[in-house]
Amino acid sequence: MKSSKVIAIQGIPGSFHHQVALENFGEKVEILYLDSFEEVAQKVVLGIADEGIMAIENSIAGAIFPNYDLIDSQGLSVCGEYYLPIAHQLMALPEQKIENLREVQSHPMALLQCKKFLSQFHNLKPKAARDTATVAKEISENNIQGIAAIGSKIAADIYGLKVLAEDIQTVKNNFTRFIFLSKEENLIEESHSKASLKITIKNQPGSLAKLLTKIHEFNLDLSKIQSVPVIEKPWEYAFFIDILFESISNFKKCMTEISETLGEVKIIGTYEKGMK
Repeated sequence: MKSSKVIAIQGIPGSFHHQVALENFGEKVEILYLDSFEEVAQKVVLGIADEGIMAIENSIAGAIFPNYDLIDSQGLSVCGEYYLPIAHQLMALPEQKIENLREVQSHPMALLQCKKFLSQFHNLKPKAARDTATVAKEISENNIQGIAAIGSKIAADIYGLKVLAEDIQTVKNNFTRFIFLSKEENLIEESHSKASLKITIKNQPGSLAKLLTKIHEFNLDLSKIQSVPVIEKPWEYAFFIDILFESISNFKKCMTEISETLGEVKIIGTYEKGMK
């Protein structure tokens, strides 16, 4: 019998997924640290994890396309979302100084987001790595001199590294949107104000315009739309859509009319919108 909620994440302690898990479920939550998003989905589908956490888009880098298909193909439900401000720290062993370093390693996106800061230090050669927290862990466990990592403050704390420079990302207003995944179909509740959908519209002239018009007619706010080709039907497209709504009744009526006149509607999940 499980003593606490089990949450599956991609990454290791100190990763941003780990940070989201702690901030949402607390220190006592049981976390499964996995190598890939596919494994996260699998653990949720098999019931080994109660929920999974998955990054889905970044305010600078955009959407993580494979994750949309993964959620859909595995039949998972979106039961919540969380916007995490991404703050990058330059960290190394406690005795190190920036001028003594020769290399900085991190995930390619983290290096890109800190490019302006790193350009000030010609001695710091950037090198892409698997992720942010793994570099911090390797530096700590192997006592690696001359190499810094870029990662979160929680990673520095966990692996005993010294933060040499704080908040070095070029764009300070940088958020990643994470979603919470369940294998159970969640019911629409009064507190819900956002929905994630997959809508496959008919391959007819003006279909997308009609879809957007219908959403507007019911006073729904389209917050995201992402097109993907329907593999088994060449030249037809499905759309992953996020919608904000104030009236559950309007939302339901809109979905009914779309399914009756425009195409197939799959409600991936409804939930309370996250705070940015």
